[in-house]
Amino acid sequence: MDFSIIVDTFEQMERTSSRLALTDYLVSLLRKTPTDIIDRVIYLIQGKLRPDYEGVELGLAEKMAIRAISLCTGLDVESIEQIYRKTGDLGDTAGEVMKSKNQTTLLAEKMTVERVYLTLDKIAHSGGTGSQDAKLRLVSSLLSDATPRESRYIMKFIMGTLRLGIADYTVIDALALAFTGDKSYRQILENAYNVSSDLGTVAKLLAIKGLESLRLLEITLYKPVRPMLAERVRSAEEAMVRMKGQSLAAEYKLDGERIQVHKGKEKVELFSRRLEKITHHYPDVAEAIQKLIKTNETILEAEVVAINAQTDEFLPFQELMHRRRKYGIKEAIEEYPVVINIFDVLYIDGDDKTSLPYLQRRKLIEKATKGLKNEKVRLVPQAIVKKTEDLEKLMAVAIEHGCEGLMIKQLTSSYRAGARGFAWIKLKREYRSDLADTLDLVIVGALYGRGRRVGKYGALLLAAYDSKADMFRSTCKVGTGFTDLHLEHFYKNLEDTRITHRHPRVDTGMQMDLWFEPKIVIEVSASEITLSPSHTAGINSIRENYGLALRFPKFTGKIRVDKNPEDATEVEELISMYKRQMRSIKNTRALPKS
Repeated sequence: MDFSIIVDTFEQMERTSSRLALTDYLVSLLRKTPTDIIDRVIYLIQGKLRPDYEGVELGLAEKMAIRAISLCTGLDVESIEQIYRKTGDLGDTAGEVMKSKNQTTLLAEKMTVERVYLTLDKIAHSGGTGSQDAKLRLVSSLLSDATPRESRYIMKFIMGTLRLGIADYTVIDALALAFTGDKSYRQILENAYNVSSDLGTVAKLLAIKGLESLRLLEITLYKPVRPMLAERVRSAEEAMVRMKGQSLAAEYKLDGERIQVHKGKEKVELFSRRLEKITHHYPDVAEAIQKLIKTNETILEAEVVAINAQTDEFLPFQELMHRRRKYGIKEAIEEYPVVINIFDVLYIDGDDKTSLPYLQRRKLIEKATKGLKNEKVRLVPQAIVKKTEDLEKLMAVAIEHGCEGLMIKQLTSSYRAGARGFAWIKLKREYRSDLADTLDLVIVGALYGRGRRVGKYGALLLAAYDSKADMFRSTCKVGTGFTDLHLEHFYKNLEDTRITHRHPRVDTGMQMDLWFEPKIVIEVSASEITLSPSHTAGINSIRENYGLALRFPKFTGKIRVDKNPEDATEVEELISMYKRQMRSIKNTRALPKS
């Protein structure tokens, strides 16, 4: 397949901000793609070589990429760096520089999708002595035979700066339309993706074997399952109403990192909520699981929490982030001890357990962890609750033990991979107060700083996630709660997501100095939610032409590296919170004056 076909499509996608048009362009591309390489095309569309859980990275430094451009064009490094400073993107730089290259196209090897993918794969897997020179030669070989347009996207793949404005669910819609002609089959594709976490595999099965093959996909060891998610409530009373007055299970909600544990006979792998392999951050946890869990093969859901080694008390999430490092792991294990707290099981010795009711899954965990006493591996504390008063008491105990609150679960609920609903509910301490809600929001834009913030960001534009439309809708600008260290961190990391225009999946009435790809999630608190003519979260849901905005938003200091942008606070949650807030105000006003 000619690589130029992908380039044509990507250029069309870059020129539009319409989600429908983006989907249409993808459908057209997928219908042109040979079925034997459709998985590779899907990965390239996602800007990767393999699914996230395989952890395949190109590992090419910026300076080496510039050297590769220099090597195949003859232009000196300094001149390329000058152009790079103007464009801000090495892909755009490569495209610009290659226009002036004297190409001998007659001798150039044909540029195909297969060649580009296989070469990038070789670059990713080059290691050991001489690997940097090998990578340099491989990149140069591609650029030497590529047109300026092709060079631009090859370099974007290599540097991870491919920004097409699409999410996984847009790709799923396109696959459904391309191979079934009907987007209503999307749910079958989504279910297959939820248990495999691999859109390339889903696409190839669909293209070659059809829809029925996707129904047969099963949970597999070392391939993470997309996690089940919870809705939020504000009070114990609301939780009981949502559970229809029935008995429920209440677990401690820990302030740690959610992980999925895959234990086999030979090894243990740990995956983050974002489905990335993170075993190297917690080798002590993997070792403890292998030693203490009494099964041959199992997939567990758990929370890793930092603890005070002297008092055994839970520590805040920020302490855990010290374990997120490439080097000095041994020192980090000693300096920042952790425990793993198991709360669910999905698979045991070849059998999928997700369809079992919660209570049965809990008994299986208890059996697997039987006999553990104050070890590194623990079972999340849980109680069966029948009354609101009992739930409130347990909430108080959980907070006293350093927890965020409670996770409340239906006793009969199955584990629904990738789904969010009221079968699971989170009741956090903050939600009990009208004026102390915390929300996880996505950074989508920024204003330049003034005064002491010159050269940094003065305020960040934040958005909630609209799952129905797969869009990010703005709800506030936040400029307080940041230390100088925070501002430097954001400036450095947001530059990697900077784009020249508002992202196609971002909806706002605000004008910003800078726009970003919606990738980074942060936690904010606020005094209340108000109506806004400028923000678009919940637009028209309360009043025509008005959205919902946070009043006096403040950054809490927590960067949610464990969350994907689609895991952020949803627009529907904001709407519900606003309605509860207004009911609370109304009830307060109705109270007799003393």
